[in-house]
Amino acid sequence: MISPTVYRGTLPNGQLIAIKRSQRGSLQGGLEFKTEIELLSRVHHKNVVGLTGFCFERAEEMLVYEYVANGTLHESLSGKTGIRLDWMRRLRIALGAARGLQYLHELANPPIIHRDIKSSNILLDERLNAKVSDFGLSKPMGDAEKSHISTQVKGTMGYMDPEYFMTQQLTEKSDVYSFGVVLLELVTARQPIEKGKYIVREVRQRMKRDQVLYSLDEILDPAILAPTPKGLEQFVDLAMRCVEEEGARRPAMGAVVKEIENVMQIAGLNPNADSTSTSATHEGDGKGKHPYTDDSLFVYSGTFPLASN
Repeated sequence: MISPTVYRGTLPNGQLIAIKRSQRGSLQGGLEFKTEIELLSRVHHKNVVGLTGFCFERAEEMLVYEYVANGTLHESLSGKTGIRLDWMRRLRIALGAARGLQYLHELANPPIIHRDIKSSNILLDERLNAKVSDFGLSKPMGDAEKSHISTQVKGTMGYMDPEYFMTQQLTEKSDVYSFGVVLLELVTARQPIEKGKYIVREVRQRMKRDQVLYSLDEILDPAILAPTPKGLEQFVDLAMRCVEEEGARRPAMGAVVKEIENVMQIAGLNPNADSTSTSATHEGDGKGKHPYTDDSLFVYSGTFPLASN
């Protein structure tokens, strides 16, 4: 599939928006755009990126989203944005993303399996609140499909549920597996597959539960080690339960949310308090890299309809 281009834009009222434009001639891209329109027009949650409008005419395919200022979690963990993610901020990001996924699985009508949860599909706003994004591969779960959906395997290597890969039976626990990999990224700042090493296997082999920080010091991100992160062992335990080989042994997202809330309380945070972090805390000059792939300013001209509220 040809990757779409994303622009920053401005509506007549001054509201910033992000515009994803499909490459012409990309059939698969068109199908994914339609999927996003169908699903995002029905979901509304502070931890799910909002769809503002769309264009589907004259061979132009564009999706218009709320503008999310600080790019992706992947970019911040890799140091591209200059935002310093300490342990407390990572816990809040984990909780926000988990709540977004819990909403999709348990409260959306019909429930939605995302199918491509990864750090580059979790966006961070100006207060570093997490928003789940990119629903091109997502699948709604109908009443007749409460247990699983038999479907062609799609997703991103490194995040993909091995049970789904082997059986082609997609369940909400496939998202739980992918989210577990994201949790491991949050503590290691490593990509899921790096230099031929798979982060799930690396953590599983190195873990020593009778040691401080489970003896994972060598692969933990140094940015979270000073001071010693409270609740890290419980956080890693949760991540490893999420990446169990068998889906039946993984927790549901509601249980994942509650466990992250418990970890936050261990760390001295109130899980129900709104984040007070802002993007002002950067390393260096405080100017983060623009989060979208094209810095062109796309000004709304009235040629595509805005979704009604």
